[in-house]
Amino acid sequence: MAVSKEADEFQPHPIKDQLPGVDFCLNSSPSWPEAIILGFQHYVVMLGTTVLIPTILVPQMGGSNGDKAQVIQILLFVAGLNTLLQSLVGSRLPVVVGGSYAFIIPTISIIFSDKYSKIDDPHERFQKTMRAIQGAVMFSSILPMLIGFSGLWRIVVRFLSPLSAIPLVTLTGLGLFQFGFPQLAKCIEVGLPALILLVLFSEYFSHMTRSYKAAGYRFSVLFSMAIVWAYAALLTEAGAYKHSSMKTQYSCRTDRSGLIGAASWIHFPYPFQWGRPTLNVANGFAMMAAAFVALIESTGTFMATARYGSATPIPPHIASRGAGWLGISILLDGLFGTANGSTASVENAGLLAVNRVGSRRVIQVSAGFMLFFSVLGKFGAVLASIPLPIFAAVYCVLFAYVASAGLGILQFCNMNSFRTKFILGLSLFLGLSVPQYSNEFLLLTGHGPVHTNSTAFNNMVQVIFSSPATVAAIVALFLDLTLGRRHSSTRRDSGRHWWKKFRSYDADTRSDEFYSLPFSLNKYFPPV
Repeated sequence: MAVSKEADEFQPHPIKDQLPGVDFCLNSSPSWPEAIILGFQHYVVMLGTTVLIPTILVPQMGGSNGDKAQVIQILLFVAGLNTLLQSLVGSRLPVVVGGSYAFIIPTISIIFSDKYSKIDDPHERFQKTMRAIQGAVMFSSILPMLIGFSGLWRIVVRFLSPLSAIPLVTLTGLGLFQFGFPQLAKCIEVGLPALILLVLFSEYFSHMTRSYKAAGYRFSVLFSMAIVWAYAALLTEAGAYKHSSMKTQYSCRTDRSGLIGAASWIHFPYPFQWGRPTLNVANGFAMMAAAFVALIESTGTFMATARYGSATPIPPHIASRGAGWLGISILLDGLFGTANGSTASVENAGLLAVNRVGSRRVIQVSAGFMLFFSVLGKFGAVLASIPLPIFAAVYCVLFAYVASAGLGILQFCNMNSFRTKFILGLSLFLGLSVPQYSNEFLLLTGHGPVHTNSTAFNNMVQVIFSSPATVAAIVALFLDLTLGRRHSSTRRDSGRHWWKKFRSYDADTRSDEFYSLPFSLNKYFPPV
């Protein structure tokens, strides 16, 4: 008996298709009061990226604080629409669809082109630049819509084994490290307490008392952000930054965003409010490269979200359907004029892990908050004025959870295989090293490593090779499909046999439970 007990103690951890320990899975929901609070928490988390992207772009376009506030309102409104569409008829996963950093490079290229940078009047330059960005973003939406709705993306995703999916998902989170501690450190006295409090609330305090446990990790982001925001406001009022540099004041003070005074009380975003979009086809193709990167990164986020929603691995047909609706989201970005494109939010995927709630309803509630605060601009601007280092502190934890979702897929692979170690190691290393080289080259020389007479082509290459997840996914998929394919053990080492039943929608009975369309729409749009 003693031998049998000892043998049981040292059994390997069992492989799980669905993540255990989740309080509410994708298609279950907490009570309405709790769902509303959790939805509000998701809304607050996505504000960081929503504010940061217009803050980077709008001043360079010649826009005022009023223009910046209006672009943030539009981005919030479109994010609410896109989140509802993705959760209702897209991937059906609990993903928030928001702004994408991938579109910044081609957008800045348009901003600084001779055609627009030489316009003297700032307001005229802002409007004409915005129209050019709109046209390019709308043009770029063709790619994800085409390969998503045609089923081409389904074919690509079917080639992904657990081994090649690991670098994709891992670097979808880890590749955003520059938006974590480097941004937190711009105001260390505010950012570091936020990080420490979040870790304490979500991991340590929740284990101290049973009565506090669920509230501890479910609302830990709200607790920590509220406390540190109040602390930052006290420092601001006490004059702690009165003699600091303007850069420090902008990062630390709670009254430096310029959003509260500039935001309108009520504003309903509508298409073409900046005027009729213009299109330069070369800029459109450069923006299309960003849409391709957003598609790859969103696929990694879909996989992480499915895991933290305690659903089965996402079937290729569902990933393709989500890709098509991501294209619709990018089209709406162009129609309304967000100066950006869309992607599945990595930070909100990480929040699912922090609060152990993968409910689709919670995400739909958060979309309601986005729509509400986008129309009532003054109220939304109050929350949007939270110092960015506080968001960066939260992102340190949330991005880390998405990275760990990728590492969790290791359970399906043979880690005693040198082939597995080589593919994993090289793809992860190049996924970090190549973008680092590309970005450093750009900063030092003012242009990317590829410097031809075609600015659009240069931007396309720079966008693709500046994305850690994209580089890692391309390397891992190529090596997995070409290295040692004739050996019988290759399929098992890569974990393909574990995901075989999820390659086809109908092969696993749980697919309908998690991914079927509402209102019996599967009858009219049958999955394959």
